[in-house]
Formats: sequence, structure tokens, C-alpha cells
Amino acid sequence: MTVAVRSVLSGLAVAFTAYLAVGGLLWTDGVDNPLIMVAALALYLVVTWLCVFWNATPSEALAEGARRTVLPAWAAVLALVTAVLVPNATWFAAGPDVRLLSYATWSLGGISALMAIVMVRGRPWVAWSGVIIVTIEASLWIGVPSALALGATGAVVWVGVAQLLTWLMDRAARDTAELTGLQRAASEWLATQDGRRRERRVQVQRALAVAGPVLIRTIESGGMLEATDRTRAVLAEGRLRDELRGPRLLDDAVRTQLEAARLRGSNVTMLDEGGLDGMPEDALHEIRTRLAEALEEAASERLYIRTSPHPEIAVTVVGRSRPVDDPDGEEVVDLWAEIHRPK
Repeated sequence: MTVAVRSVLSGLAVAFTAYLAVGGLLWTDGVDNPLIMVAALALYLVVTWLCVFWNATPSEALAEGARRTVLPAWAAVLALVTAVLVPNATWFAAGPDVRLLSYATWSLGGISALMAIVMVRGRPWVAWSGVIIVTIEASLWIGVPSALALGATGAVVWVGVAQLLTWLMDRAARDTAELTGLQRAASEWLATQDGRRRERRVQVQRALAVAGPVLIRTIESGGMLEATDRTRAVLAEGRLRDELRGPRLLDDAVRTQLEAARLRGSNVTMLDEGGLDGMPEDALHEIRTRLAEALEEAASERLYIRTSPHPEIAVTVVGRSRPVDDPDGEEVVDLWAEIHRPK
């Protein structure tokens, strides 16, 4: 779609500039130097069409999505040179008697069109400089009133309108890019919310599977649970806490070792505090395997399992117990295990 619009605009620019140039060949009276007149026309057409069609790189100053191309610096300089040479050559070639006729003043409209093209191609300072140059030249050759009446005013209007339209198009492109970014962010947010809802549904189903039998047994017994049922309730509570606080650390082997540690009398606390985000599944599997090995022989009264944002350590396992010879004393660390991030 963009290519088609650009082709249409380029075709219109070629047709219009060719129309202006042809006006310089419709001589109603003889000109003093026809070869110079034709050479000026040829130079104008070559430079103008070069400015229309020459490939250019996208402007880095525009927002993403606004891909207006910028005229190369050498082509912009060539356009300024044309603004200097063509009007002077045209009026010189026409001679003093016919300088106010249309085939002698065509260069005013022609250079105005060229500067409008330069403006659209992203060189506003060059375009306005060209307008000033052609206005000064026209004033010197045919006088200020004639220059204003025959095209200098139109040059200012054309280039000004081109700048306004270019600014509006760039702004629309930036707004479109911003809207696209907002839509993308909204889509990502919705996808994240859908993922979280699915994760919550899975956690609820898992919680019902774990706690459901214990709750049913508690209701049936009126809260009068036997020792075995109380143990099951404690284990169910621990499993629920693990599923909610550290789901990325869990697999069947880790769940088995956590339950075994609780059966041995350990109070286990698991916390996923970040640090595993974006880690591939094979790396998580290796971490879980090492965690299960670290828990296999753990006999501490309290076990703390925490993930770590450390660049090298993924999970830390800490065990604390009271000394055997001083049951009422302070807890001491009797287990410290660090699980490194897989290479």
C-alpha cells in the first residue's frame, strides 16, 4: 500500500514538473540563446527527477513506523545549485525584451516545485534556502513586484504547504506507531492475565485434590481427627504452601522429599523470591534434581528453601536445629546447601 501511494505521488511530481518545463519551450517570440534555454530545461528535469526517485535511507529522527526517506546531502546541494543556475540561465537566454513572458518565467514555478519536493524529502532548510535564492534572483532580473506576481509568492505557499503536510504525515505516523505499541502492550497484558488465570485454576484444582480428602474427613468426624488424620492434615497444609509459594521448584521427586522431611518432623518453608524467571525447563529440571538430593538426608528442625537472584546461586537450602544437649537453647545452622545455576 505504501509503495503504491509513493508511486502515484512520484508520478504526479514527474508530470507536474514536466508540464512546467514544457512551458519553457513554448516560445512565442525568439529567444537570444535557445541552446542555453534548452540546457537549463534539461538540467532542471534531470535534477528534479533525481530528487524524486533517488533512493534514500529512512530518517532516524522519526518514530518507528514513520519511514519517510531523506534526500542525500549531495542531491540537496545539487538542488540548490539548480536553483541558482536555472533561473539565471533562463532569463539570460530569453533576453531583455521577453523576460516577463511565461516561457521566460517558468523557472519560478519550476524551482518552487523542486523545493517542494526537497521539502517532502526531508530537507526543510535546503528548501527554504532555495525559495530565498529564487526570490532574490527574480527580484534582480524582473523587479520585486513582477517577481511576487509571477511566482515568488507561490513558491512560499507551495513550500509552506509541503512542510505542513509533511509535518502532519510524520505526526500521524508517530501516533500510529504509538497506538500500535499500546495495542501490542494491551495484547501482552491480556495474554499475561489469561496465563495467570489458567495458573490459578490449576492451583485451585491441585489444592482441592490435596486438601479435599482431609476436609471431607474433618467434616465427617466433626473435627475429632485421629493422629493419622492430623498428620495427613499437616502434610496437606505443607503441600498447599509449597504449591503456592514455590511451584517452579516442584516436581514429583522434590514433593516426595518434602513430604519425607515433614514426616521426620521438620518444619519446611519454601519461598520462590525470583531469580528463576526465563530459565529454560532443562535448567529447572537440573535444579530440582539437586534440590531433591539436598533434602534427602535433611533432618533439621526447620528447613528454609529460597530461590536467589544471585548470578551464580539459584537456590539456597538452610537447616536450623537446637543442640541435642541443650533442647531449650538457640537454634544453630546445621545445614547449608547452595544449588548453582546450570552453566
